[in-house]
Amino acid sequence: MLDLYLFQLLNGLGLGMIYFLIAVGLTIIFGLLNFVNFAHGAFFLLGAYLCYTAVAVTGNFWLALLIAPLVVAALAWAVERLLIKRIYHLPHTFQILVTLGIALIIQEASVLIWGPVGKNIAVPPELRGVLILGDFIYPYYRLFLIGFAALIGIGLWLLLERTRFGALVRAGSESTETVSLLGTNIFRLFSLTFALGVGLAGVAGVLFAPLRGAQPFVGPEILGIAFVVVVIGGMGSFGGALVGGLLVGVVQSMMTSLWPQGASLMIYGAMAAVILVRPYGLFGRA
Repeated sequence: MLDLYLFQLLNGLGLGMIYFLIAVGLTIIFGLLNFVNFAHGAFFLLGAYLCYTAVAVTGNFWLALLIAPLVVAALAWAVERLLIKRIYHLPHTFQILVTLGIALIIQEASVLIWGPVGKNIAVPPELRGVLILGDFIYPYYRLFLIGFAALIGIGLWLLLERTRFGALVRAGSESTETVSLLGTNIFRLFSLTFALGVGLAGVAGVLFAPLRGAQPFVGPEILGIAFVVVVIGGMGSFGGALVGGLLVGVVQSMMTSLWPQGASLMIYGAMAAVILVRPYGLFGRA
C-alpha cells in the first residue's frame, strides 16, 4: 500500500509540473498584459498534435520537443500581432470572447487535420524502461518529466529575475506606462511575453502527449485546471503557479486512489477552501 501511495505521489508531482508550466504562462500573460487568454488550453493541445506530427515525420521525440513549442510560440506571436493587440484596451468580456473564438478555431482545425480520434505518441526509446527499487517500480519517462519541467521552471525563474527582459516584464506588471516612457517598445514586449507564455503551454502539451496522447477536445479541461491553479496560487505569481500546480496535481493523483469519482471534485474543493481563507490566492495580491 505504501508503494501505491508513493507511486501516486510521484504521479501527482509530474502532473503538478505540467499544470505549473501551463499556469505560469497564463499568469505571466495576465501579470504584464492584464489580458485573459481563454485560448491557452487550445495552444496546449496544438503542442501535443505538433509533437505527434514531428515524431511521425522525423521519428525523433527530442526534435519534436524542440520544434513543437517553437511553432506554437511563433503562431501565438503572429496571433498577438495581428489580432490580440487590437483588443488590449477593451473590457475583459471582449477579450474572453475573442480568445474563445481562437480556441474553437484551433480545436476544429485540429479535428479537420488530425481527425476526431486522439493520436498516441510513443515514449522515446531512451525512456521506456522503469526504475526498480525493491518492490517499487516507476517509469523513467515520468521521472524525466518531473526533472525536465523543473529545469524549465528554473530557467524561467532566471529569465524573469536575472535578465533585462525579466526586469521589463516585472516592471511592466507594475506600470506599463512607466516602462513605455523609459524608451521600451511596450508592444514588442507584449508580443514576446505572450509568445513566451503560450510557448510554455506548448511545452506542457508535448510533455503530456506520451502520457495521454493528443486529444482534440482536451483544451477546455486543461484551461479549467490552469485557472484553478492560478486562483489557488494567485494571479501574477510565479511561486503561486508552482505551488498551486503541485498542490492540484498531488490532490488529483492521490484522490484517484482514495476516491476516483471525487478526484475532480476535490480540486475545486481545494480552490474553494483557498478562496475562503485568501481571496487573492496563496501568493496573490489585490
